[in-house]
Amino acid sequence: MAEPGSTAGGGPAGGHVLGVDSGGSGLRIAVVRAGADGPVGPAATHVSREPVRTGPAGIDADHLLSQLLPAAEELKRRTGAAGFTAVCVGAAGMGTLGDGLRARLPAALASAFGVRQLALAADAVTAYAGALGQRPGAVVAAGTGLVALGTDLTPAGGWRRSDGWGHLLGDCGGGAWIGRAGLEAALRAHDGRPGGSRALLTRAEAVFGPVAALPGALYPRSDRPAVLASFAPEVARCAAGDPVAAGILAEAARHIADTAAAACPPVPGAALALTGGLLNLGEPLLTPLRAALAARLPGARPAEAATSPLDGALAIAAALAGDRLALPVDGKLLQITGHVTARPPRRAG
Repeated sequence: MAEPGSTAGGGPAGGHVLGVDSGGSGLRIAVVRAGADGPVGPAATHVSREPVRTGPAGIDADHLLSQLLPAAEELKRRTGAAGFTAVCVGAAGMGTLGDGLRARLPAALASAFGVRQLALAADAVTAYAGALGQRPGAVVAAGTGLVALGTDLTPAGGWRRSDGWGHLLGDCGGGAWIGRAGLEAALRAHDGRPGGSRALLTRAEAVFGPVAALPGALYPRSDRPAVLASFAPEVARCAAGDPVAAGILAEAARHIADTAAAACPPVPGAALALTGGLLNLGEPLLTPLRAALAARLPGARPAEAATSPLDGALAIAAALAGDRLALPVDGKLLQITGHVTARPPRRAG
């Protein structure tokens, strides 16, 4: 990236924009200067390892704001920003649990920083923007949860979403799903039931202590998905020598491929990118995943994820500030507050 205050893609630097990525492992916030073609220069960032709470009313807007507002004020000071031309908040669960954020954030950010253009996006949308920018295709966001999002960039086509229903009803193949399956196999071994894994039982006891106490310790926790996902790396470590662990990862790969296939638009040569921390499990997951994707989506064009969901949030904010947003606007997945002129889709060359 260019240095702050320089040009990017031949365009002059503009005001500063704020990007937010809220997920199961915490909250990441960044500020960067917006150029004519996107963010310019390295971003100033703030990271909180405390996930935003989710309650009966959905994502807790007060908890998010209690972390976001002081961090944004500090980043504003560090970057010398006069304010934020546009903001994009990407949050896990925005599509189904984000009514509180949609109700509270526009006024709160306008009051605190004079924000007039705000994008409220599902984390899958910011993952899409970070991975593929504004071109047609599909992105699988694989982390604590699992969701895929695709689009042909036309208003009629809109967004094609698959899974992302949370750890109790879906997110099949994601980190919490893998961790839960691994702990179930550990408990099966503890009980002497079929399908158990002594290797996973050993690792579960090393990580969590006696497994008989695990339900009582786990069920009341508000960060239960993150705790479950923390066991996914143990499943991957056991996979080489344990067929049960290897089978869990193979099944996760099939789930991920099914989710990707459901989201990918019927566009010849549509780009397909994988993003998210789950990919850090490495070859124990990636080997069966490549095979599953080749079988389910033989016509898709694999694409390297260009940047992270946080970078995607900054890119959306910069596009909003520059009046060049081409991603489909949607009442749940990508809601825009403030003036924005609709732009025709930009096709990949």
